[in-house]
Amino acid sequence: MANNNVTTVTEFILTGFNDHPKWEIPLFLIFFSFYLVTILGNLGMVILIRVDIQLHIPMYFFLSHLSVLDACYTSVITPQILATLATGRTVISYGCCVVQFFFFTVCAGTECFLLSVMAYDRYVAISNPLLYTVATGPRKCWSLVVGSYVCGVCGAILRSTCTFSLSFCKNNQINFFFCDLPPLLKLACSDTKNVEIIIFYGNFVIMANALVILISYLLIIKAVMRMKASGRRTKTFSTCVSHLTAVALLFGTLIFMYVRSGSKKSLEEDKVVSVFYTMVIPMLNPLIYSLSNKDVKAAFKKVTGKCQVSHSIQH
Repeated sequence: MANNNVTTVTEFILTGFNDHPKWEIPLFLIFFSFYLVTILGNLGMVILIRVDIQLHIPMYFFLSHLSVLDACYTSVITPQILATLATGRTVISYGCCVVQFFFFTVCAGTECFLLSVMAYDRYVAISNPLLYTVATGPRKCWSLVVGSYVCGVCGAILRSTCTFSLSFCKNNQINFFFCDLPPLLKLACSDTKNVEIIIFYGNFVIMANALVILISYLLIIKAVMRMKASGRRTKTFSTCVSHLTAVALLFGTLIFMYVRSGSKKSLEEDKVVSVFYTMVIPMLNPLIYSLSNKDVKAAFKKVTGKCQVSHSIQH
């Protein structure tokens, strides 16, 4: 007990599933399936890009890091949700909550920056195809990726420091599945200046990256429209479809979750959206990039063909 007779919170209780106890087993099976497909799909994408020399170009270099991020940030959240559904244990320590919040913010923030980098990569590839390999050499690619991670880590340090410098007293029940920003802020009982910094920074990162991507694609459209052959236009722009789909899914849910004004927020809607961006999007990204990409499909057939030949030789 502190001098002001306020009990300091040492653990939180996640009550996000309390309203639907009958759904615990079905939800566990659904979320476990999502998680399994996500890990296999994203790690499979990384391995495929690694082993096939035809995919050793900047576009797939960035995609491999996107897959790593998707696997990591769903792994920060999903195992804890599965454990809650399987055991009924809803308690998470203050320290674990901080760690979960920090690494989730690192992965989500880095992914926003990386998607902007991928939009820039598509712009360079389409507007200056002859200079593409020079403009996006290995050193430049690594600089862009490392820069994305640095921005993600710096943002996570700021958000985590501001969030957990707030005082949480008496009420420690988080009406959510994990330690996310909106439900944590509802438990705070101290000055809200830090809250304003968190919200401003989060909204700025989301909107700034969305603006970079928008400008990149406006320039891409301008470059495509200059092409004389309509068939070439279609083929060129088709290389951007998978990235545009991934961008729309992630930024659409982030804007819905964090940028909306507080008066329009619904906790039940936030729960559904949180499941979408922590489990569904990381699962869909490998499918989006593989189903709409001829190079990835060709590489997959080549690798599986080699595996079948190797297996038949052994037998």
